[in-house]
Amino acid sequence: MSVLPAPIPSLPASVQADVGPGGLRVLRVTAPSASAEIYLRGAHVASWTPAGTDASVIWMSEKSEYTDGVPLRGGVPICFPWFGANADDPSEPSHGFARLAEWELVEAKDVGSTVVLTLRLHDDLATRASAWGHRFEALYTVTVGGHLDLALTVTNPDRKAFTYEAALHTYFGVSDIRSVSVTGLEDVPFLDKLDGPSPLPAEGEAVRFVGETDRVYLGSAETIGVVDPNAKRVIDVKPRESSSTVVWNPWVAKAAKMADFGDDEWTTMVCVETCNVGAAAVTLEAGASHTMSVRYDVTGR
Repeated sequence: MSVLPAPIPSLPASVQADVGPGGLRVLRVTAPSASAEIYLRGAHVASWTPAGTDASVIWMSEKSEYTDGVPLRGGVPICFPWFGANADDPSEPSHGFARLAEWELVEAKDVGSTVVLTLRLHDDLATRASAWGHRFEALYTVTVGGHLDLALTVTNPDRKAFTYEAALHTYFGVSDIRSVSVTGLEDVPFLDKLDGPSPLPAEGEAVRFVGETDRVYLGSAETIGVVDPNAKRVIDVKPRESSSTVVWNPWVAKAAKMADFGDDEWTTMVCVETCNVGAAAVTLEAGASHTMSVRYDVTGR
């Protein structure tokens, strides 16, 4: 995590560098088929709005804080190199240091009707002093267009192997969570984090929301659907090289306890996260790389 922010490289007309709330640097992208906002803090995708739509598919809390040392609430946080609390040191930041770090914009370019941004994070004195002190390089590629592509590539430049967890902790906006379902995980067993550490068998049906939901599915699917009948919309989530999936909604009580989350905002969001966490953590040998990616598409149904 650099003491001084890296300079912004030359940008195409489709990308503008700006200063957002709290003085955070933000990239505003306008592609022919979509617009988006990406904060350099955490390489955080905060919005993606396909052309012809009037609201971002990606949800941000109106209560989100924009201050040093505090993660943004909503968008697409990058959880790396651990997920949840650090097993060795609970005082470390939840979900790792990547979402709190200032990433470097390496390149932004127009590719056909899309805009492709590449951001970079690497080890430094602060990360090496953390509970996960390995040398690493992470490249994050964001492709903004009629679909949104996200790809996180982690490389081990060291002489010994390391193991890491990663998640793209995406918050999607929905009309009302009580009418939403998540399809594609019907045959996947899961851990219910509200009900102990033992895996539960696959339910054989779509996920529906009737209370707080915090599940780690022990697998993924070619396509996971966020079905929103009130909005007449399905968000298709297409993960690759992902061996676990998190589905989360805080519901009433937990939302009320979070300072950066509006009391009633739980009705308008759901997290469907592309992950390699827990037993699916990735081990990288010296010199090796791994890419976990996801594509988001929106269809009307």
